[in-house]
Amino acid sequence: MLAWLSANLINITLIAAVALIVFLLIRVMVRDRRAGKAPCGGNCASCGACRDCASCGSCAAAKEKTTAHR
Repeated sequence: MLAWLSANLINITLIAAVALIVFLLIRVMVRDRRAGKAPCGGNCASCGACRDCASCGSCAAAKEKTTAHR
């Protein structure tokens, strides 16, 4: 068992590092979602999906404001 671990130490380290990075990215995404941050950053001008994106709360609010003024 010890020989296998020493032979695969680099692979184990790399896999652990990638798993940690993925975990941290998912954690940031979950925290942002719970905080109510828009996935597009809230800038409707730079978001190509906001026209069709129903989940973008800040962009939906901006659309309602522009529609209400018409």
